[in-house]
Amino acid sequence: MSGAKSPPHDLCFPTHTLSFIHTSNEKRKVYRVFQEIAWGILLPFIGTSLGAACVFFMRKQLNTSIQRGLIGFAGGVMVAASIWSLIMPAIEQSSDWGVWSFVPAVVGLWAGVLFLLLLDHTIPHLHQFSDEPEGRSSSLRRTTMLLLAVTIHNIPEGMAVGVIYAAYAAGMPEISAAAALALSLGIAIQNFPEGAIISMPLAAEGMSRKKSFVLGVLSGVVEPIAAVATILLSSLVVPILPYLLSFAAGAMIYVVVEELIPEMSTGKHSNIGTLLFTVGFSIMMILDVALG
Repeated sequence: MSGAKSPPHDLCFPTHTLSFIHTSNEKRKVYRVFQEIAWGILLPFIGTSLGAACVFFMRKQLNTSIQRGLIGFAGGVMVAASIWSLIMPAIEQSSDWGVWSFVPAVVGLWAGVLFLLLLDHTIPHLHQFSDEPEGRSSSLRRTTMLLLAVTIHNIPEGMAVGVIYAAYAAGMPEISAAAALALSLGIAIQNFPEGAIISMPLAAEGMSRKKSFVLGVLSGVVEPIAAVATILLSSLVVPILPYLLSFAAGAMIYVVVEELIPEMSTGKHSNIGTLLFTVGFSIMMILDVALG
């Protein structure tokens, strides 16, 4: 009596073997996502650190026009990142709201602006090309207040990286690994000149190069801290991701309008700031469209 032939032995997988393969694939996927998030968080900090290291290779303080140009470049990157990487995904994520899909983006945008406004009026700090400190009156040294100004600037950048990777980890279809990397890479690129802008003036004022480098690096530490804090907050309440995306955008736009644009436009021959603002905007737009 003939019956159906049993499949070859090497094609017969026990149930526990199939389960093991499935579990292993899941573990590899989780590990890969963790690696992508870790690198995404660290890239902006690495950019700041490399920029701060310029203090060991450049003997003179950065030319004022060069500083204005670098500040303009940073502003262009931040504005483009706010639009393409944060606000647009926030609106797309809220598409089921219909004609009201703009609401989370607007609410988050204003919350980010008001949050930075609060920090700006609370923390004593000193901007580049300014002799009058802002925030609460304080007896802090000039160098310390310069560092605090950069720290305030870096908080929204860290939040932006954190929230976009939180959105990627949560499976938002609008955010791919490449799109998240584009934002992180763009901020890292604009952090390079920022690191130089903070460390070199400190050395020019008489501080040792080693200490100037360390303080320049420390000015960027707030970014990974803000990124991790944002990821943890986002993981607790996934539905608020559209609000957090636009919150980070609002905070960055506040920094650009309140701090970077005035700094790049002061004095004569300020066109360099405008031109490099456009260059920074273009590069970030290209990165986001090409990689995202």
